[in-house]
Amino acid sequence: MASEEKSLNFIEQIIEEDLKSGLSKTKLHFRFPPEPNGYLHIGHASSIALNFGLGLDYQSPVNLRFDDTNPEKEEQEFVDAIKKDVEWLGYTWSEERYASDYFQQLYDWAVLLIKKDKAYVDSQSSEEMAIQKGTPSTTGTDSPYRNRSVEENLELFERMKNGEFEAGTHILRAKIDMKSTNMLMRDPIMYRILHKHHHRTGDNWKIYPMYDWAHGQSDYLEQISHSFCTLEFLPHRELYDWFLDQIFEDNKLRPKQREFARRNLSHTVVSKRKLQQLVKEKHVNGWDDPRMSTISGLRRRGYTAASLRNFANTIGIAKRDNLISVSVLEFCIREDLNKIAPRVMAVLDPVKLVITNYPEGKEEWLEAENNQEDENAGFRKVPFSRELYIEREDFLEEAPAKFFRLTLGKEVRLKNAYIIKGEAVIKDSEGNITEIHVSYDTDSLSGSGTEASQRKVSGTLHWVSIQHAVEAEVRMYDRLFTDEAPDSYKEKNFLDFVNPNSLEIITGFVEPSLATAQNEDKFQFQRLGYFTVDKDATPSKLVFNKTVGLKDAWEEKGKKEENSINNSLKDINKYFKVETKAERIAIESAIGESIKNVSSFSLLQNSLKKNINNNKGSLLFAQFILKYSSLKSPDFEEDDIKKLYTMSLRSESTYVRSKALLNLRDLENESLRKQFEEDILKLHSNPPKNASEREIEILSEMIQK
Repeated sequence: MASEEKSLNFIEQIIEEDLKSGLSKTKLHFRFPPEPNGYLHIGHASSIALNFGLGLDYQSPVNLRFDDTNPEKEEQEFVDAIKKDVEWLGYTWSEERYASDYFQQLYDWAVLLIKKDKAYVDSQSSEEMAIQKGTPSTTGTDSPYRNRSVEENLELFERMKNGEFEAGTHILRAKIDMKSTNMLMRDPIMYRILHKHHHRTGDNWKIYPMYDWAHGQSDYLEQISHSFCTLEFLPHRELYDWFLDQIFEDNKLRPKQREFARRNLSHTVVSKRKLQQLVKEKHVNGWDDPRMSTISGLRRRGYTAASLRNFANTIGIAKRDNLISVSVLEFCIREDLNKIAPRVMAVLDPVKLVITNYPEGKEEWLEAENNQEDENAGFRKVPFSRELYIEREDFLEEAPAKFFRLTLGKEVRLKNAYIIKGEAVIKDSEGNITEIHVSYDTDSLSGSGTEASQRKVSGTLHWVSIQHAVEAEVRMYDRLFTDEAPDSYKEKNFLDFVNPNSLEIITGFVEPSLATAQNEDKFQFQRLGYFTVDKDATPSKLVFNKTVGLKDAWEEKGKKEENSINNSLKDINKYFKVETKAERIAIESAIGESIKNVSSFSLLQNSLKKNINNNKGSLLFAQFILKYSSLKSPDFEEDDIKKLYTMSLRSESTYVRSKALLNLRDLENESLRKQFEEDILKLHSNPPKNASEREIEILSEMIQK
C-alpha cells in the first residue's frame, strides 16, 4: 500500500492478510471482467474504481477481461463502449483478455473432467431438469443420464462440439452432489449448445461454456490473485473453488474469490436487462441518453470522470447491499464543476427588459469573471445594450416583501452591469407581460469604484443582450424515475415509475461567448445550474444538456414531504381528543390534504407499514393513507393490507373501526373485501359498547349491500 496511514476497507484487509501469510506482492494481480452484453453503468464504475484502484495502490497489474461466453447477447459494439468508458474514467489495463481466448483450453479441461468421471452429458429437457434438481428445501435426484459411461460422454460431447445436435438436446454437467444444500452444486451446467455467431470466434464453436465454468478458470489462466465479485456471487464461491480443485497445479497461484456489496443508486435502475428494456421500448433515446445510469449517459449529460471516481471513493466498499441516494452523485459533480466550469449567462424563460433611459444604438462590452473559484480562469467581455432578456420568474408586478428580485418601484443589480429600477410593464391582450420597462443608474456600473456602484441592493439578476444573444436548444433533464427504488416492489412494474417530466426541451438564449462551444464543454449558467454541450450540437445550432441544478430540489421536496407526514402523525392524536364531529372533520380534512400532496411512493409505502401496530392513532393514520393518498390497496403488499384491516376492525376505537369499514366498503378488490365478511358480521351482531352511531350505520349499510 501507499506509505501514508489510512483506514483499510475489508477488501484491502483481505489482501494485507494474504501478504502477511506469505503471498508475494509481485503475485498480486487484479481484473475487471465485464460481460459485453450492454453498456457499463454507475455500478460498474464502482467496480472499476475498486479493481483499478487496487492496482494503483499496490502497483500491480489489472486485466480488462471480457467474459464473452454468450454470443446470443454479446456484441463488438459493447466491447468498444466498455473500453472507451474504462479509458475515459482514467484507468489503463495491463492486458486486454477475453474468455473466448480460452475456449480450447476450457474444452480440453472439460474433457479431462469427463475422463475423471466428474462430468457427464445430460439429455433431459430443461423442464425435466428443473424438477429433478429439487428445491432449496428438498434434495435433488440423480439424472437418468448421470451414470453414462465415460466413453459415451466423450463421444456425445465431441459431437456437441461438432454441431451435430440442436440447441437444447444435450448439455454437459459437472458431477458433484445432487443433495447439496447449495443449489449451485447440484450438478451445474458447464456447456450448452448454441448455434450462434460469436463476435470474436465466428462460427468455430457450437458449444459455449457457462459463466461459472469459464470465470474461475479464466482467473486461473491469467493468474489473478484476487477475484472480486458482487454479493450475488457468494453462493457461487463454493463452485468456483470446486472447479479450481479439478485443474489446480501446485506450482501455480490459486485465485481467491471474495464478494462485496452492490451499490444501487436511487431513482434509477442498474440492471442491464432493465436498461436494455428502457432502450428497446424507447422510454429513452439510446444507451447514452443523459437520463440513463450508464457511464456513457452520465458522460453525455456532463458528468466528469473525476466526479465518478470521487463518487466511488465516497460511497466506499461494503458487505451489505445498499441504496445510495443520487444526491450523493449530484453532490460529487457539483463539487467538481464548481471548480472547473466557467460562469456564463443564459436565459431559459425569457421576457424582454427595456432600459428606457439607456441610449438607443449604444452598446458596451463589460468585464465578467469566468470562475471565482479558479484564480487562473481570467475574465471575458460580455455585451450590454438597451434591450435585454431576463428570466420571467425574476419579475413580479406585485411582489411580497421577501421577493429579492425585480418589481415595480424596486432596485436590483444586473450582474456585472448596472443597478436598475422597475418602472412599468407592457401586456398583451390576454394580460401576459411582454415587456418590462426599467431605468438605470448611470453611475452604478459594477467595479467602477463610484459611490453608486457600491450601493447595496436586495438582488442580482443575470441577463443576455437581445442584440447579441445566441439561440440554443436546452434539454432540461431530471431524474428518470419518480421513486427512489423503482424496481424494488413486487406489486409494481418498474416502468410504472418512469418520470413523464424527465426531459423538457426548451429554447433559451446564451451570451455570444458560447457561440463556438464544443461537444462536452461544461458551463455554469449563473443562478440556473450546470450545463454541457451535447453531441447533437452543430456550428449553426447549439444544444445544451442540463447536468445538475445548483441546489438539490428533490432533496428539498423529499424533506418537505417527510415533514408533512411527521406533522400529520403528530396531529392525529387531536382527532381522539376533540369533542365535536365538526372538529374531527376539520382535522381529517387537513391530514388528508397533507397526504394528497405526498407523491413519494416509497414514503407512503413505508409510512403505512410502520403504522400497522396496536396504537389507535397509528392505525387511523394508516387508514387515512389508504383513503387519501394517490396509492391504492394493490400498490401495497397484500399481507400488510390484510394485517392493517384485521387490526383496525379489532381496534378499541370506534373511529378506527369506522374508517376501516368505510375503506373496505369502497375497496375495488372484491375478493379481499370478502375475507373480512366474518369480522363485519361479528361487529354487526355484537357491536362493541363504544360503537358510535356512525359505525353502526356503516355496518348496517355493508350488511344490506
